[in-house]
Amino acid sequence: TLDLTCRRDPCFVKFSEVEKMANIQAEINEVQPLLFPVTIVSTLQFYFIGKKCEILEDMNRHLEAILKEKTALRKMLIKPRCQESLPIEATFHKYVVELLAEAVTFIEKLESHLQTVRSIPQIPNVMKNMGTALRKTEMLMIELEELGDQILKWSELQKEVYSD
Repeated sequence: TLDLTCRRDPCFVKFSEVEKMANIQAEINEVQPLLFPVTIVSTLQFYFIGKKCEILEDMNRHLEAILKEKTALRKMLIKPRCQESLPIEATFHKYVVELLAEAVTFIEKLESHLQTVRSIPQIPNVMKNMGTALRKTEMLMIELEELGDQILKWSELQKEVYSD
């Protein structure tokens, strides 16, 4: 019964509609500044996507041109370059011979230098082995001296025995 007695007056209905419209307008005003950066970002994304698309289209055209000349490129790649020779004037032949001799010398020196560089990591082991060999040599020298002294003593004893 209370619901029946609580009728809304038309003026309050208009007021509530105006209030709803005001709330909706406030929400739109709050959301609109947030939409502006999103719009800018999406516009920039479309711009860069367009640039990337242009670049990809250029690459595609280039690759299509290469594929059209595939057989010519394949022939060029298969053919060894060393069989082609450039004509050299006779006046430069002696310089070419000298250049070849210097190239051979350079390659020989390069190989020896490469061997030296390759042996650098082995130097500590070589030095250790040389130190060990030196110590062994010193020990042998000491033993040799002792043996020499013993031989001299023995020979003196032998001379005394024969002289008696």
